[in-house]
Amino acid sequence: MARQRITLLTPLALLGLLAGLVDLSHGSAREDEDYYMQELLTREHINQFQEKPVASIPDRHEPPSPKPAKKGTKGKADSSRQTDKATANSKAVKTANKKAEKTKKGALKTPNSISEGEGQYNSIKEECPPMGLETSKIDDFQLHASTTKRYGLGPHRGRLNIQVGSVVSEVQVVRCYDFIASVLMKVVNEMCPNITRIYNIGKSHSGLKLYAIEISDNPGEHEVGEPEFRYTAGSHGNEVLGRELLLLLMQFMCLEYLSGNQRIRHLVEETRIHLLPSVNPDGYEKAFEVGSELSGWSLGRWSSDGIDIHHNFPDLNSILWEAEVKKWIPRKMFNHHVPIPEWYLSKNASVAVETRALIAWMEKLPFVLGGNIQGGELVVTFPYDKTRSLGVGREQTPTPDDHSFRWLAFSYASTHRLMTAANQRVCHTEDFAKEDGTINGALWHTAAGSMNDFSYLHTNCFELSMYVGCDKFPHESELPEEWENNRESLLVFMEQVHRGIKGVVRDLQGRGIANATISVEGISHDIRTASDGGSRQILFGLLF
Repeated sequence: MARQRITLLTPLALLGLLAGLVDLSHGSAREDEDYYMQELLTREHINQFQEKPVASIPDRHEPPSPKPAKKGTKGKADSSRQTDKATANSKAVKTANKKAEKTKKGALKTPNSISEGEGQYNSIKEECPPMGLETSKIDDFQLHASTTKRYGLGPHRGRLNIQVGSVVSEVQVVRCYDFIASVLMKVVNEMCPNITRIYNIGKSHSGLKLYAIEISDNPGEHEVGEPEFRYTAGSHGNEVLGRELLLLLMQFMCLEYLSGNQRIRHLVEETRIHLLPSVNPDGYEKAFEVGSELSGWSLGRWSSDGIDIHHNFPDLNSILWEAEVKKWIPRKMFNHHVPIPEWYLSKNASVAVETRALIAWMEKLPFVLGGNIQGGELVVTFPYDKTRSLGVGREQTPTPDDHSFRWLAFSYASTHRLMTAANQRVCHTEDFAKEDGTINGALWHTAAGSMNDFSYLHTNCFELSMYVGCDKFPHESELPEEWENNRESLLVFMEQVHRGIKGVVRDLQGRGIANATISVEGISHDIRTASDGGSRQILFGLLF
């Protein structure tokens, strides 16, 4: 069975080569019976598969069952056409030219049929509106990039339900987020069980689990000398492109590993990679409900309790800079692993549950390098994100590791197809291409408590932000091209985790020493060894 799935999903590996070349239709299926029969068989195969439990995730709650579609939902018929009455035990299949009327609040709509006249295929079970790269105009097997469902309109995002008059209930939307793990991540996990592991780092404000997937030759284990890398996306829920890229990246790496791609095999065997596609699933669902055309610039940006997760971390910059002014370093305070203030840890602090989950994750695993994928611009930003001068909105504020950060930012931007392109139109008012597609965060605009600054000051991890597209919620037709724009950059940035110095600090008996401080001359920011005594310092210009 596993071999059969691999055969079905292998064409996904060709997405990068074919997406920009194939002239695909605008979502409409071909009008031949064989095609429709193939579609139904595909659905049947997927429906059987998705009923399997997710064994890889402990204590996973079962998603609520979707409500059945209301029988007797009426459509506006052509005046010249007569309709037949449905029998008591069968449903009428809607024609493509009919428009659904709204049912009472909370009810689910019957999905549009494959095409007019295909009434014999009327037993399609409604599950979940499509999500992910089914929004792309790609072939049907590539649809598995982020969904298991497709109704005859072609690969579409749930937002298109608005355009055809369908309404998605709250219960159904919540269940759809679980599909990320129960279907897509499970598919990848079953395809590559020896190199993947699904887990969650906590829950959102509304109770949705924050699912992540690990890709490594020994999933679940931290190996001495093997660096830990992370990509996160969707801290602003309405910036959905990053989520799409990570969902496809994990599938791409699995398939390329199976096909023997030496570059991917080296990454998997020498790196422990963690992908967290949706940091703010609650915000994503808000944007998802109204869709690309109607979500606007801010709907879904914040968590359910109104917090900007990406800028919800403790402001450790001010603590460090004040200590430097008072000359407390290194007597009273270190220049690294700055502690979190007690007030921030209190239950009454305005801290999102998603932020607390991220902090616990960052403290638990010895990450070396990370990237959080954002949207709305074409630029890579690096710390510091907060200006050092009080009351100044924009100011160059470099870290002691500024050269390394600039190199890391450039490694992504320079391999992106648009960030450094001279003929690329600016997203808004600033032309970041003139600066090689990178900028110091504080020079762009000051922001206290960013994930990037916190990661650098509280852990050993260098964190950057990748703004991967002008449109926060791209239209379906743009997604294949966006994958091509970012694919090489995603891989190149991961490979930078191996740049620099690595080693293990041991005692006389050869045992690793945890929390040993390592200093590099000329850099006033030290690092600490992990629990096994291992450490890695990213340094520009050094490669060992």
